[in-house]
Amino acid sequence: MTKPGKQRDHGGNLGAAIHRFGGSREDWIDLSTGINPDPYPLPDISHEAWARLPDHDAMERLRHAAKVTYTTEADVVPFGGAQGAIQAIPHILPKGRAKVVAPTYNEHAGSLQSAGWDVEDVVRLSELEGADVGVVVNPNNPDGRHWTMDEIAAASDKVGVLVVDESFADPAPHVSFASELGDYPNVIILRSFGKFYGLAGVRLGFALASSELATSLKTMAGPWPISGPAIEIACAALGDIEWKRETTTRLAQKSERLDGLANSAGWNLVGGTTLFRTYDTADAVAAQTILAEHQIWTRIFPYSERWIRLGLPEAEDSWVRLERALFKLS
Repeated sequence: MTKPGKQRDHGGNLGAAIHRFGGSREDWIDLSTGINPDPYPLPDISHEAWARLPDHDAMERLRHAAKVTYTTEADVVPFGGAQGAIQAIPHILPKGRAKVVAPTYNEHAGSLQSAGWDVEDVVRLSELEGADVGVVVNPNNPDGRHWTMDEIAAASDKVGVLVVDESFADPAPHVSFASELGDYPNVIILRSFGKFYGLAGVRLGFALASSELATSLKTMAGPWPISGPAIEIACAALGDIEWKRETTTRLAQKSERLDGLANSAGWNLVGGTTLFRTYDTADAVAAQTILAEHQIWTRIFPYSERWIRLGLPEAEDSWVRLERALFKLS
């Protein structure tokens, strides 16, 4: 078990790639994030959504849509992305000792540390025991590990508050603990809207929690955490069951195709979700550099010399370019 590093690196830093390797944004294929490349089609947005602050009824419509989608009876607190909730959680509890199942999305440890918490990385879910706050990302980013509802329930009994980040759970609803929250008042579940629906710029996420924790989170979120247009977009998208079904199937097919291309380059699958895949390579830096020379941007990690993560290409010509670039690695 080790203390987490202070570095808070992320995907989506295409500007850094352009600065180093040249070209314009139009030239590049950005596979450095785990965002659906086929976003939900934007609905017509009312003039009122742009012109007025969201009222109570609009926020309630959003909360209800999220409750139905995530099959929970818990309170729903909207935030400006799951990131907003991640930054709020360290401030609703007395500072203490936190443990994070790692490696994972580094904003959990970073936000806790910035708020004065003592944070420790652990490898196994069972090692969260004794923490005032335990954090697990399920399914995990970047290796795709996931835990059963029984395992999450057992972990919640061993910590003060358990944060379960389900930002990548939409294509795999069977891993979600949301339907069990009524029996576990010390669990907070985080959900991301932008990743599965491909609309990260909407900046919307949710915290699902018991009334007591939710009240504190609502105070941190403030009266207008979400814009009117974001509410109208989300209510339409969350209620579109057919789009979700078709998208889940399409993502599975694309991730399988990506695995085939990676295998042809000699990469071994570490894991992932249907929104991103992580592979073991002989040299991740070299692999990222070769792809970048073909203006394809990927994600590597400061804690591994071998892991590289790719999101899904969008159009067919992007798949062709990726296949040609990977051929250079085979």
